[in-house]
Amino acid sequence: MKKFKRYLVTSALPYANGPVHIGHLAGVYIPSDIYVRYLRLRGADVISVCGSDEHGVPITIKARQEGVKPQDIVDKYHNIIKNAFKGLGMSFDIYSRTTSPTHHKTASDFFRALYDKGEFIEKTTMQYYDEEAGQFLADRYIVGTCPHCQNDRAYGDQCEKCGSTLSATDLIDPHSAITGSVPVMRETTHWFLPLDKHEEFLRKWILEEHKEWKVNVYGQCKSWLDLGLQPRAVSRDLDWGIPVPVKGAEGKVLYVWFDAPIGYISATKDLTPDWEKYWKDEDTKMVHFIGKDNIVFHCIVFPSMLRAHGGYILPENVPANEFLNLEGEKISTSRNWAVWLHEYLEEFPGKEDVLRYVLCANAPETKDNDFTWKDFQTRNNNELVAVLGNFVNRALVLTQKYYDGKVPACGELTDYDRDILGELPQIKKALEENIENYRFREALKEAMNIARLGNKYLADTEPWKLYKTDPQRVQTILNVSLQIPASLAIAVEPFMPFTAEKILRLLDVEKFGWDQLGNTALLKPGHRIGTPALLFEKIEDSVIEAQLEKLAATKRANLAKEAGKKVEPQKESIAFDDFGKMDIRVATIIAAEKIAKTKKLLKLTIDTGIDKRTIVSGIAEHYTPESLVGRQVQVLINLEPRELKGVLSEGMILMAQDATGKLVLLSPAGAALLADEPQPTSVAPAIHAAITNAIVFFILLCFYCACLSSTFVVYIL
Repeated sequence: MKKFKRYLVTSALPYANGPVHIGHLAGVYIPSDIYVRYLRLRGADVISVCGSDEHGVPITIKARQEGVKPQDIVDKYHNIIKNAFKGLGMSFDIYSRTTSPTHHKTASDFFRALYDKGEFIEKTTMQYYDEEAGQFLADRYIVGTCPHCQNDRAYGDQCEKCGSTLSATDLIDPHSAITGSVPVMRETTHWFLPLDKHEEFLRKWILEEHKEWKVNVYGQCKSWLDLGLQPRAVSRDLDWGIPVPVKGAEGKVLYVWFDAPIGYISATKDLTPDWEKYWKDEDTKMVHFIGKDNIVFHCIVFPSMLRAHGGYILPENVPANEFLNLEGEKISTSRNWAVWLHEYLEEFPGKEDVLRYVLCANAPETKDNDFTWKDFQTRNNNELVAVLGNFVNRALVLTQKYYDGKVPACGELTDYDRDILGELPQIKKALEENIENYRFREALKEAMNIARLGNKYLADTEPWKLYKTDPQRVQTILNVSLQIPASLAIAVEPFMPFTAEKILRLLDVEKFGWDQLGNTALLKPGHRIGTPALLFEKIEDSVIEAQLEKLAATKRANLAKEAGKKVEPQKESIAFDDFGKMDIRVATIIAAEKIAKTKKLLKLTIDTGIDKRTIVSGIAEHYTPESLVGRQVQVLINLEPRELKGVLSEGMILMAQDATGKLVLLSPAGAALLADEPQPTSVAPAIHAAITNAIVFFILLCFYCACLSSTFVVYIL
């Protein structure tokens, strides 16, 4: 493995149209800070750069919504983000912004260098134009009806209801989000970076030379390359951004995806006059910390830009993380479903490291993960308080009690003492291996193992029982017990810098370097430690309940907002005779199981009264298999059989969707007798007829309600 002289670590530029949340922290910024702090402890030449991404359409949209200028928006959120990062202990060497003069010149010069080398292709295409506003419309400025789900508020790039990727021309009845007018198609000319020109190089560089990349990163890159790369526009028609530095390009700016990664270069320029050493010297290791939504830009697009320009190094690794969910649901900034960093810092003062710890311990390193407030509480109380904090406090309190706060001399070590101390170098080695391979969750476990080791040592040696009978032995025990927190302060510093600082203050010593981890003589005999104090405090149920209620209030507000929206038009009318063809019966679910390799599908065995059959239903996210067994449901039994995931489905379960989006089984009001159950033969036909009529009436009523309200829609699954 190549040895590098220096490191350049970049962290994805947060977009300045809102604050940062726990998903950003877990995915990008905490891993980045862990890595950088570790390198600094090792004495490496490393710089960490970040800054606000301040151009692009979403910022202009937010500015228009709030009736202010785009600059006002980015100024506001740049400061919120920067201060929040500082509050969490992020140790960037510089936190810059893409509206800076340095960045404008750097990005403009970069474009011009590629333009002069003939690295762009020029294309004239037809795009939507708002004649009333007098401007071309970005995809996000075009709204219309989604061709897939018929949602009438889809954007020109995506339908946020069904998630479909769209182009503006896919929309039904498109109109301008600015004026509401119907846009027209006009010619416009833009410059494109021909990614296909670099495809062969990228395939070799990534797929052959960087097989050590994380599986999620390597896999996504391979998928893109296997599909074949296409030219990508580097300019767009917009009045907010860096003007395209070409004659005749008035009204055009650099596309934000092209402009933003150059922000790493401009930030380095503002940091040091030796910036070229970090960007152009092959002895520099460049590492990009990003989320999975930025993999293609940092692994394929930005390297293509750097290669086209010439003279720049390429990233050695791009350890992207997956996404973090919140209480089982996808984090959504538009729906305020998030834990915002600046709010957390206000509501949990002094608990910066608790958040850093929980987000690292639960980081979505290779797959999506979930943050819950209950887990936050549990990890704080059972791990930080009960393990780390407990050990450090016990060691210091015992020293204060027996030796007036002075480190006792170390006598003869027992085999057990040597075994305990011998664990420290092993933990150090495991820490290094995990951090250098971007396995920060495992690394954090190793750091915590030092605290667990210390607790075990005190529990096994029991110095409080020996003080009167063998005081010399107690001196050795407490000397060893104090050396462990000194190493612990080194080990936890990348993960919990505030805690490391507290431990050093409690021990009354200066900061140690990484090489000192495991040293058994960090605290000299006679050294006076500080006054013992708790590192962490328990988080009570009431605190967690308040956060859960805050989220519940957000959900209620979202539901109320959605309920007030325009009701979607009903589907085309059907003839009553068509409806009359449906054979709907009450059935009992007698068995249920999940279908392998699917998230939503359950295999249900039902008793219809006339037979037993299998139905595949997409309700696994709403019901567990065991909760369904024995339930009576309404079933459309004469639906043409269909094979789903290798299982033949013979019918459909009828369900409804409530205002929260939960699917609810349509069950009879009371228990219904089925054909194979004991029943009076004389009244069976009447009962069956009554049940059937009631079901038909109920279904018709539900369809009628669906036309009146968007909060109750009948589904057939």
